Amino acid sequence: VTEDLIRRNAEHNDCVIFSLEELSLHQQEIERLEHIDKWCRDLKILYLQNNLIGKIENVSKLKKLEYLNLALNNIEKIENLEGCEELAKLDLTVNFIGELSSIKTLKHNIHLKELFLMGNPCASFDHYREFVVATLPQLKWLDGKEIEPSERIKALQEYSVIEPQIREQEKDHCLKRAKLKEEAQRKHQEEAKNEDKRSNAGFDGRWYTDINATLCSVFPSSSLQAPDTEEHNTKKLDNSEDDLEFWNKPCLFTPESRLETLRHMEKQRKNQEKLSEKKKKVKPPRTLITEDGKALNVNEPKIDFSLKDSEKQIILDLAVYRYMDTSLINVDVQPTYVRVMIKGKPFQLVLPTEVKPDSSSAKRSQTTGHLVICMPKVGEVITGGQRAFTSVKTTSDRSSKHINTRSKHMEKLEVDPSKHSFPDVANIVQEKKHTPRRRPEPKIIPSEEDPTFEDNPEVPPLI
Repeated sequence: VTEDLIRRNAEHNDCVIFSLEELSLHQQEIERLEHIDKWCRDLKILYLQNNLIGKIENVSKLKKLEYLNLALNNIEKIENLEGCEELAKLDLTVNFIGELSSIKTLKHNIHLKELFLMGNPCASFDHYREFVVATLPQLKWLDGKEIEPSERIKALQEYSVIEPQIREQEKDHCLKRAKLKEEAQRKHQEEAKNEDKRSNAGFDGRWYTDINATLCSVFPSSSLQAPDTEEHNTKKLDNSEDDLEFWNKPCLFTPESRLETLRHMEKQRKNQEKLSEKKKKVKPPRTLITEDGKALNVNEPKIDFSLKDSEKQIILDLAVYRYMDTSLINVDVQPTYVRVMIKGKPFQLVLPTEVKPDSSSAKRSQTTGHLVICMPKVGEVITGGQRAFTSVKTTSDRSSKHINTRSKHMEKLEVDPSKHSFPDVANIVQEKKHTPRRRPEPKIIPSEEDPTFEDNPEVPPLI
């Protein structure tokens, strides 16, 4: 029993152990009771069922304890409960109690009303119930059955005859237990010797590793992989066969057999942990960049993402876990790719165009937890002068059109000389100067009435 174990089972009391009133430590593989009477003085209910406790101890200082459950343990004797002054219910179902006379220690627990002893060797004794009823006058319930006043009177009358019979049955049980203990001890010693023989048989691990090291220098690694796998498979088969042999082997229900099963389960658990560690070590590292220097697309954390390619920048949206700490994220932007480490797992994406790493930015959303990386593109280079030529041409055309429209919409001032004696203003500014240079002058077509006109029959007529 450790302080951490008690605190983990004291969540209902805000992990405060000195003021605990109820504590449940069932199925924790506890072999010995300790520290509870010092750390939890105010306990009223204590659950310790389905453990490997072999002795009742270190509970005598629990003055307020009202209910103690020690069912399914390895207890062989009732003891050390005199200090539990408020004890009202005691459960010792399915233990190994053979000394039925040890219940006399419960006479001092005057508030004890319920007692459970079924499933123990003593419960199969002749006159078991009469002996308990006569020994503990404060009891009202035994093994879930109420004690009648007439039953108590009869048990008290026959107590002098029943007690020597109980003593004889206890002696027989103690002799059987002594033999079983000797057999269990001898069996344990033989198994220890067999394990030593197995470990010392053949060559030790260093010899094999040295041979493998020398062989690796001579032969390629591919030729040595097959024996390793075969050895691993044979070890796995041996372990499974040993496990089947252990569970199929008949055994008696004793405290030693329960401890033996616990040791076997711990051994199997350790072997599985070693195998899992080996598998984790064998896992090859993830390759992000090839030997040629080519970056690869990798998504080891398996998260969703979206990539937006606009005219000026590239935006990468990573659906990072909402409640994950930002300190577990590392962003690295390169000109041709971007890499994000999420809890040690790499996410790498090759970019379609070259970007500026120094001008890039990474922000995380406080609502969704998404990581948004903005990467501006490198400035575009002018490839040819043909575009510049055409653009200049278009600007000159627009200016000429604008001048033409202005000349077309030009208004002239008209003056009637008959009404006013002012000079002719319209002829002051000649119209030729305002006409554009590129406008062609109208050709004067000679008419037939002109004296200088000569009609040439070879020339076709004008339409």
